[in-house]
Amino acid sequence: MAKFTPRWGPENFTFLSHKTTLTRTPVFNFSLNKLHPHLHSLPSLKFRVLCSIKEKENVKDTDKVPEVLTGLRVNEFDKPGSGPESGSDWNWPPWQNIPERYKLIGTTSLAFVICNMDKVNLSIAIIPMSHQFGWNSSVAGLVQSSFFWGYALSQLPGGWLAKIFGGRKVLEVGVLTWSLATALVPLLAGYMPGLILTRILVGIGEGVSPSAATDLIARTIPLEERSRAVGIVFGGLSVGSVAGLLLAPPLIQNMGWGSVFYIFGFLGLAWFLGFQLLKEGNASFTAEPISWSESTSRTQTQTTSLRELGGSLKEVPWKSFFRSPAVWAMIYTHFCGSWGHYTCLSWLPTYFSEELDLNLTEAAWVSILPPLASIFVTSIAAQVADNLIANGVETTTVRKICQSIAFLSPAICMTLSSLDLGLPPWEIVGILTGGLALSSFALSGLYCTHQDISPEYASLLLGITNTVGAVPGIVGVALTGYLLDSTHSWSISLFAPSIFFYLSGTLVWLVFASSKPQTFSDTD
Repeated sequence: MAKFTPRWGPENFTFLSHKTTLTRTPVFNFSLNKLHPHLHSLPSLKFRVLCSIKEKENVKDTDKVPEVLTGLRVNEFDKPGSGPESGSDWNWPPWQNIPERYKLIGTTSLAFVICNMDKVNLSIAIIPMSHQFGWNSSVAGLVQSSFFWGYALSQLPGGWLAKIFGGRKVLEVGVLTWSLATALVPLLAGYMPGLILTRILVGIGEGVSPSAATDLIARTIPLEERSRAVGIVFGGLSVGSVAGLLLAPPLIQNMGWGSVFYIFGFLGLAWFLGFQLLKEGNASFTAEPISWSESTSRTQTQTTSLRELGGSLKEVPWKSFFRSPAVWAMIYTHFCGSWGHYTCLSWLPTYFSEELDLNLTEAAWVSILPPLASIFVTSIAAQVADNLIANGVETTTVRKICQSIAFLSPAICMTLSSLDLGLPPWEIVGILTGGLALSSFALSGLYCTHQDISPEYASLLLGITNTVGAVPGIVGVALTGYLLDSTHSWSISLFAPSIFFYLSGTLVWLVFASSKPQTFSDTD
């Protein structure tokens, strides 16, 4: 029989040690009080143990020590009321027993809420800032577009870093970076190079986050839950847009435009600190056995040298990526979706105000409707997609259906809005809101495909597609303004290009997209 020795830690944890070889086997629970009569006075404790088959066979029938073990990790207290210490706070915090992957998805979604709050705050604060510093429209446009410079530049590095260090660590650094940069905006607003630098840093911090989240989902979430996980995480962007547009105006009116950056930046710093505490708690109370690959990767991460990092970048199968039709389909589809999203995000408030003759207050409230409706649509789309996959529908088919809905819906609604049908303004608002809300089906289409075809390289693939997808934020928004000045037509400047990209993106996606797993490293 394998021998063990109880050792008491400062927090009444018990660790059992012996000289047998670690073997991954079923987990058993037993009570410490049954092992030795002198331990009855100690608090009732439970263990989760790993026991090899050989060890179980060596236990004699006369020695009824329950399933002695290898690699024991002790972490689980009795339920409240089961021992003499009932009523203690050993089960604190209350989320202690929530599965780890659900905690990660929830906190990552919250990070994305703060992400878009820090993205939309400048679109509102730019008005009083321009008045205070005497900026014209060109300068204001330069300040706003500087965010996308950092956003575009950080996509591929973010994907690579997520693959090396894990999405969890990269997400932490990203949130810390953009939160500190956001809080510095009021201090540097009077110095243009410093202000642009802060917005570039905000873009860099937010730019690495999608790849980090994609890596985290690919590593921790099974296929049948992936659509919902992606929907919850990236759906936080819609929640952040709504929250930012609702909170920024009253904060600016009552406390000045600088308060938006200080408060929103503080929220990001609070998330960062809270995430550290959550991680420490999980480390102390983890009930799951650590897999060999997970522990190995952590060890490698801690000892990785700069030379090894450079070598890992060379090992990425770049040629295989760009030989895959499915990858090119994702790249072009991401570009098309971003064109419609960024141009509408930037110009719809002006369209509502000038073309539909809504006042500024009405235009601001109407601008909230598309992201607000997207929250509702996202939950439905994710549930539908996961149910279809669980019922045996091919994953590629599900992704194509969802992405087609995401592109054809806004294309049809924009076409109806651009035609002179004599519709009243609020009907046009409703049509556009419905179309843009249905574009959230992309979260169960394109945004799941990176993880579907290669969990290993999912973060890098999203970095590639998101780099191209950031180009419309720089080019598309400016081109829309140029076309509007040249043609004085919203149909030609705003809707026609978006409709073209939505329709062509749908065609490319239906022909070339695939969610079948691909082993890029073996084909390079």
